[in-house]
Parts: sequence; C-alpha cells; structure tokens
Amino acid sequence: MNWLWTTEDLIAAMAGRPFGTLPEGITGISIDSRSIASGEAFFAIKGDRVDGHDYASMAMANGAALLVVSEARLPAMGRLTVPVIVVEDVLAALGKLGQASRARSRAQIIAVTGSVGKTTTKEMLRRVLSPSGKVHASVASFNNHWGVPLTLARMPLDTYFGVFEVGMNHPDEIRPLVKMIQPHVAVITTIAPAHLGNFKSIREIATAKAEVFEGVVPGGQVVLNRDNDQFNFLERTAETHGIQHIHSFGQHAKAEFRLAEFNGSDQSSTLWITIDGETKEVAIGAPGRHIAENALAALGVVKIVGADMRQAIAALATLQPEKGRGRRHRLAIERSSFTVVDESYNANPASMRAAIAVLASSVPTGTGRRIAVLGDMLEMGDYAEKVHSDLAGPLLAAGIEHVWLAGPEMVALKESLPESVQVVHYEKTEELAEYILNAVAAGDVLMVKSSLGIGFGKIVAVLLDKFPPFADTQRDF
Repeated sequence: MNWLWTTEDLIAAMAGRPFGTLPEGITGISIDSRSIASGEAFFAIKGDRVDGHDYASMAMANGAALLVVSEARLPAMGRLTVPVIVVEDVLAALGKLGQASRARSRAQIIAVTGSVGKTTTKEMLRRVLSPSGKVHASVASFNNHWGVPLTLARMPLDTYFGVFEVGMNHPDEIRPLVKMIQPHVAVITTIAPAHLGNFKSIREIATAKAEVFEGVVPGGQVVLNRDNDQFNFLERTAETHGIQHIHSFGQHAKAEFRLAEFNGSDQSSTLWITIDGETKEVAIGAPGRHIAENALAALGVVKIVGADMRQAIAALATLQPEKGRGRRHRLAIERSSFTVVDESYNANPASMRAAIAVLASSVPTGTGRRIAVLGDMLEMGDYAEKVHSDLAGPLLAAGIEHVWLAGPEMVALKESLPESVQVVHYEKTEELAEYILNAVAAGDVLMVKSSLGIGFGKIVAVLLDKFPPFADTQRDF
C-alpha cells in the first residue's frame, strides 16, 4: 500500500499516544468530517467557530481510518470505535507533522505571497510545473496558520515540486509559516493596499510580506515584481537576509523575466516575454494584464527550477480562471444571453482596478451594457472612504456607465460618481441580488466583485440558479 504516512511515522512526528488498534498507515489527512475519504486520518482541530471534536462521530461514519484528538477532550468523547492518536494540541500536532513532512521531502519548494495574485500564481505554477514532475500545491487558499501545516502534512514523499501559498492580514503571520515551509524559491507577486486597516502604510505591508525571506533556505532564490514601487525596498531587505539570488519580473527594462508586449481580449491574453535574451509568445486562456503578470512570475520560476519551458508555456493556453477569480458564465435569457464575470472571492483597491480593466475589455452584444457590480472592500480601516471613492476614476476612465453597488462603504463611491453614470446602491447584498435578477438584460456583461465577507458569491449563485447556461448551439438574436 502506498501510504501518505505510516502510523509509526505519524506517531513519532507528533509525539502522540496511540489508543486502540491502529492501521498500518493512512492514505490522507482531513479536517472536514463531511468530505473525509475512507483511509484518511481526521484531525479534530478546534477553530474559531467550530471544534472538530464535535464531529468525530461523523468522521468515523464517513470512513476515517483514525482520529487525532486532544488529551483534554478524550474523556468527553465516549466510546470510540476507531483507533485514536492522542496529542496535547491537535493544531500544534499538525504543525509538527508538517515540519516532519518538509524534513523528509526532496522536492523543490516554492512559496508564493503578495497582496494580490497569490492563488492565481499558485495555480499557474501547479499547471506549468506539472509536465516536469509531480506537483503538490495548496488546495483553494489554504494559506494561513492551519492551511499551511495541513498542506505540508499532505505532501506525498514522491513530490517533485511543492507549491505553497502564504497569506497574512497582520504583521508576524508570514514568519512562522515560511519557517515551516523553508522554500527554495519565494515569490512576492506585488505589494498593494490590502488589509490597510491593520497597517499604517504600504511600506508596512511590504515589510510584512518581506517576512517570507526569513524562511528561504541557504542558497535559495526570490522573485520580485520590478514594476512595483516597493521593489527596491524588497530587494534590499532580501539582501539583508543573505539572499544572493534575486530575480525580477515585469515590464521594467531591467526585469530579468520581462513583459515585452501584451495583447488582451475579454476572454484570453497573448503576451510576449523575454527571458535570457530570447522572446517567446505565450497564449493564456484567461483575460487581464494582471493575469499576464502572474504568468510572467510563474514562468520565471519555471526557468529558476529548471523545468521544461516549452511545455510550461503550452500548459497556459488552456488555463481557466478559478471560481470567484474571473470565471465567466454565459447564461441564457430571452432567446439570447448575458455574461457574468465572477470576481466575488475577494477585493482590494488593486484587484478592483484589475477587474474593472477586464470589464472594460469585455464587449456586450446587441444593446447590452457593461455593468460593474461592486461590494465593499473590507479591512481598509481609516482609508475605507478614500479607497472606495477612488474607484470612480478607473470606472470613468473605462467608460463604465452602469454601476450597481451594495454595502455601507460603497456609499462613498456612489457619491463620487457623476450623474452620467447610472448608479444603484443597496445596503445589503441580498437586496442587490434581487434587483439584479429583474434588471439584467440580454447582451449585458456583469462583473461581480467584493470582499469575501460581503457575500457577493450569493449574487453569482442566484444568477446561475435562475438562468440556464447558454448552449453553443443557441443563437443570440
């Protein structure tokens, strides 16, 4: 059997106490009792909202091979019919297992952080490195204090490339995570005003992101955005941490991985990149200049780790945007169709501008409209009113004449737009969703964007529920 972990190694790594007759090994690790697969270990993590110990019986019923539980909760769990490994603290034990996984791995490890583009770049790396060897990468956005150790612990022994996303919204969050990951290559996609409510300036955000340098292994390398205003600061900071191999990407003339030319449409992008003095054409199955910049960083990593560049470029042609990160839906309405661009996963000023640019490049059909459906950007603190009102500039520059808003912070944008723009504003997401169901028309292109906590995914969901997909065999009249 090809175990992810033998039980012996599992117990040793976590300093656990076995209870019952344990299997020889486990095939996987889960922290979700609903989706656990037969043969996997269930780690009963206590989170902010729920305690995994309360779902141990469900995990057992769904086929858990064993449970990892805390010593303190064991007496209250009653009679257990599956074997158990008892530890002092389940999350701490998962962290120890993650460290053991990193210690035994011979993979080339890449860590990705940045204010925007982390998940997209991570998914690009998964795709472009796969032709060159087995890739293990973070699921979804597992980039925090439990997501990183879980992803590490899940890394198979035969992994060739390990790709880890690292997130933060406060100082000192990246530091312990990257010291666990110990990357050979660290990528910072860009520095932008995200989580401004927790920082005094962009420089403070850059300083927090620069914590990623502290975990880079001796002789390791970093990849930085040369077009970003914080490049020089990040470069100097990397040098102070003893990192000698500092690479850059972007349109800047001195960028090592340089964007020579970009040509984008509403559904795809073509770019020409210069690496080692050679210019290559790259087709990407997703729109947006920001996507092209992420691809440039990913291809830079391909070069650094010695993966196959030709196959990596070919892999980008079939790239599709992730759910909530630019995925497009063409839906049927009145013997015709309209388009929804789902950017509902998250938002900050930089990603809002990128999404508006994608909307600007979109072409409605017939009498259709380009409509920006925008919700609050969270964690902006004292900057909230300014960053929301500042979106008026890019909207007007893009020629967007229809702006549908929800959330208390979006009042600032509403008040900043001239009467020439048709603005709708509701306090609650549900109210805006109801309005959209009745107001959307044939030919429209709707770009839906907000911070995750505002719940604009509900708007996309109700649209997908009411309007069926537009079949390729149908015609727009």
